Amino acid sequence: MNSAPAGPVEPARTRRVVLGVGAGIAAYKACEVLRGLTEAGHEVRVVPTEAALRFVGAATFEALSGQPVHTGVFSDVPEVPHVRLGQEADLVLVVPATADLLAKAAHGTADDLLTSTLLTARCPVLMFPAMHTEMWEHPATQANVALLRQRGTVVTEPDSGRLTGADSGKGRLADPAEIVDLARLLLARPDALPWDMTGMRVVVSAGGTREPIDPVRWLGNRSSGKQGYALARVAAQRGADVTLVAAHTAPLPRPAGVRVEHVGTAEQLRDAIHLAAVDADVVVMAAAVADFRPTRLAGHKIKKTDLEPEPIALARNPDVLAELVSARKSGQTLVGFAAETGDSGADVLEHARAKLKRKGCDLLVVNAVGEGKAFEVEDNDGWLLSADGVETQIPFGAKSQLAVAVWDAVMSLRRR
Repeated sequence: MNSAPAGPVEPARTRRVVLGVGAGIAAYKACEVLRGLTEAGHEVRVVPTEAALRFVGAATFEALSGQPVHTGVFSDVPEVPHVRLGQEADLVLVVPATADLLAKAAHGTADDLLTSTLLTARCPVLMFPAMHTEMWEHPATQANVALLRQRGTVVTEPDSGRLTGADSGKGRLADPAEIVDLARLLLARPDALPWDMTGMRVVVSAGGTREPIDPVRWLGNRSSGKQGYALARVAAQRGADVTLVAAHTAPLPRPAGVRVEHVGTAEQLRDAIHLAAVDADVVVMAAAVADFRPTRLAGHKIKKTDLEPEPIALARNPDVLAELVSARKSGQTLVGFAAETGDSGADVLEHARAKLKRKGCDLLVVNAVGEGKAFEVEDNDGWLLSADGVETQIPFGAKSQLAVAVWDAVMSLRRR
C-alpha cells in the first residue's frame, strides 16, 4: 500500500452532455446548470421541448452553449440528430424533468427531439424532477419514476420548499450547483448513484464546531462542511432517509431531500447526533469536532491592553464517535473521519490505524490535511480503513466521488 494518496490526475477529456429542458417554471435554472457544465470544460447541447422555449428562449441557450438549439426531428435532417445525439452523448441530463416528460420517458414516447434522444441514449441518463407536490405524489408519477429507476435511469429526489405562487412542498428543483455536481459525478462514475439505500435511515455530521471564548471570538477549525454535505447528498440520491447535522460550514445549498439541523458547539452537535442516531442504520461523523473548549465564557469582549493576556484554560470536549460506539444498537454501522498530519512519532496512516483501534468504529476515512488539502477545497483523497484490517486508497477527485466510495464500502459491509 502506498504511503500517500494519489495526487491530482490529468484533466479528463471533454465530455459531451445533452441538456434536456422540460416545460416548467424552473427551466430558467437550466441556464445556471449549462453555465456550470461549460465552465467545467464540457461540450453541452441543449435540447428543450417546444413548450420549454416559452420559459427560456432558444437564443439564450445558444449563446451560453455555443451550439444550435432545436426541438423537432426535422431540423438538420442529414445529421439525423434524433439518433446521433443520444448515440454520441456521455450523459443525458434533464432539467427540469416535468411530470409529462417523466411519463413520456417511462413509456417510450418519441414525439420530439428530446424524447427521441432519451430513447437512443446508451449513456447514463440523469433526470431532476420539478413539479407541484400533488403531481409528484400522484401514483402515476410515482409508478413512472419507479419504472425508470428499474431500467437504470437516475431520477433524483426533488427538494422541498417554495414552488410557484404561494405553494410550498416537495417538488422543487434541486439547486443548480447540486445538479452540476451530480452530473459531473456520473460523468466520472456512471454507476455512482444506484437506487440501493431505500429504507435506510442515515445520519451525517458536517462542518466545524465553534467553541466561544467571548461574544465575538471562538476556537474552531477550517472545515468547510463540503465533504459532509456531499455524503448527505449522495446518500439521499441513492434512496436513503438522511438527516444532516451541520456545524459551521461555508455557504452551501441544502442537499435536496435532506433534513438539516444546524448546531454551533461540540456539545450541541453531540446532543443532536445522539438524538438522531437512536433509530439510524448508519451514522457518519464527518464533522470536525473541536477537541477542547474554553472552561469559561467571558461575558464581554476581552479588551486588548498593554498587559499580557490571561491564559485561556481549556477542557476536553466529549468524544462523540466513541460515545456512539458504546451506545450503538444492533446492526448499526458507524463511520468516522480523521484529519491527520504526520509528525516525528508516526505518519498519517499510523496515526489513523491507532485512532481506528481506539474509536472502535466500523470504518474510518482518513485525510492528510495541510495547505490546500482536505479543508476548504473542492476535491479530496485519502484512505478507507476497515475494522477488519482492509485498507483502501481513495484516489484524488471531487468530494462527491469520495462520498460514493464511502457509501459503497458501507453497503458492502452491511450485505455481509
